[in-house]
Amino acid sequence: MFTTTKQPEGGQDFRMNRITQDMKYRLSLLNYAEKYGVTKAAIRYKTNRQYIYRWKKRYDGTLESLACKSRRPNGHPNQHKEEEIKLIQDMRRRNPKEGLVVFWVKLRLRGYTRSIPSLFRIMRKLGFFEGDKKKTKYVPKPYETMSYPGQRIQIDVKFVPVECLVGEAKGQKYYQYTAIDEYSRFRYIEAFKEKSTYSSYQFLWHVIKAFPFKIECVQTDNGFEFTNRLNSDTNKKTIFEEELRYLNIRYKQIKPYTPRHNGKVERSHRKDNERFYANRRFYSFEDLQKQMGQYLKGYNRFPMKPLGWKSPQQYLSDFLAHGVTYV
Repeated sequence: MFTTTKQPEGGQDFRMNRITQDMKYRLSLLNYAEKYGVTKAAIRYKTNRQYIYRWKKRYDGTLESLACKSRRPNGHPNQHKEEEIKLIQDMRRRNPKEGLVVFWVKLRLRGYTRSIPSLFRIMRKLGFFEGDKKKTKYVPKPYETMSYPGQRIQIDVKFVPVECLVGEAKGQKYYQYTAIDEYSRFRYIEAFKEKSTYSSYQFLWHVIKAFPFKIECVQTDNGFEFTNRLNSDTNKKTIFEEELRYLNIRYKQIKPYTPRHNGKVERSHRKDNERFYANRRFYSFEDLQKQMGQYLKGYNRFPMKPLGWKSPQQYLSDFLAHGVTYV
């Protein structure tokens, strides 16, 4: 009688339990066939004689030998031939830096007939492509916290939404210039008919008059209305930059294509869209200026969580009066 020298371990998953039951069934079948013969075993277990003979031949005394083997084919009729693989390897040694498409074209000139996806798969299998490099998680640097009003001012420009312009203003293009103090979130906004270095120059002077503290640094993005930093045609300073230098105000430009570095003014623009432009209509440029002035007063008097639920106006007043904020 057939016996097994190994017993299946307990605690296996569902699939392994199912395979183990199949193996036990075959062991019982072989034991019955050994005792009563193959024909009676086939009748008793409702199978055929060829099935019993196949497992008898495979059985080596261990239960694992009665497990089904993989049915995956060892090859494929359309797989790369040895001469094609040799051609790819030889060509890759001579062209180690070529891109996939260029490399494929060079192979075709030497008789290669496979497609680009097929070439990619075999090259990946041969180890010509490095594995996907694990992307390091971006960890932003801690943003510098300002210690007093005027230490740094963020300035930016946004379009006035065209759907807000009706009547006389319909079809016109207006711009909102915004300046925000990073310490107190105190803001000044103003409407302009054009976005230019001259408008930026004018706005700078209006900000200096509107803010009740000295400005040490101004920070903007790299827009041409502020700077020629990204203008390859000229190295000439704009009138805005020249005026900052004349006023002895340090000028800082953020890294290109990183608006989050100007996050406070960008966030305030998002609030403007929700609180101001979403439910307002402007019939002329003068009407836009008037409504913008009224909205600015309310903005500077609105409590904010980053300021300990004080308004920018109150936060600034506390500092100017006592040199502290939480009093």
